[in-house]
Amino acid sequence: MRLDAIDLRILEAVQRDGRITKLKLAEVAGLSPTPCWLRLRKLETAGLIEGYHARLAPRRVAPVTTVIMEITLANHRQADFERFERAVAARPEITACWSVGGGVDYFVKVMTRDIDAYQRLVDQMLSEDIGIDRYFTYIVTRVVKDDGAVPIALMAPR
Repeated sequence: MRLDAIDLRILEAVQRDGRITKLKLAEVAGLSPTPCWLRLRKLETAGLIEGYHARLAPRRVAPVTTVIMEITLANHRQADFERFERAVAARPEITACWSVGGGVDYFVKVMTRDIDAYQRLVDQMLSEDIGIDRYFTYIVTRVVKDDGAVPIALMAPR
């Protein structure tokens, strides 16, 4: 799909503010409301907009520990990668997972209430035998930028 300057303005506006009004979006895009709305629907249908989300602030409710993991699998057959990725997809505490090239197989972002909860998660993953050979843990000490989603369970009362 070819994008023009108007499409790019629409995408930038909805990425910045998913609740932007139809009228304001048309103003930003430089179109009247109906053609702007049709363009937005076309962008959504094409899969360029995967969804609209609220950015939550869980630390306003409860402490949150964010951990980045480096994970290397014991074996590197397709079935091993698929088994690991299915297990990761099933864990709400794992908010991001990237398959990477180089000395490790994956970088994983984990959000839990505290280090003990993180360790329990790791222990469960190791006991499930999802193929982890070794892992390294990096505790996030300060968030510089994070545009990712937050697991709702972190904001629930204990």
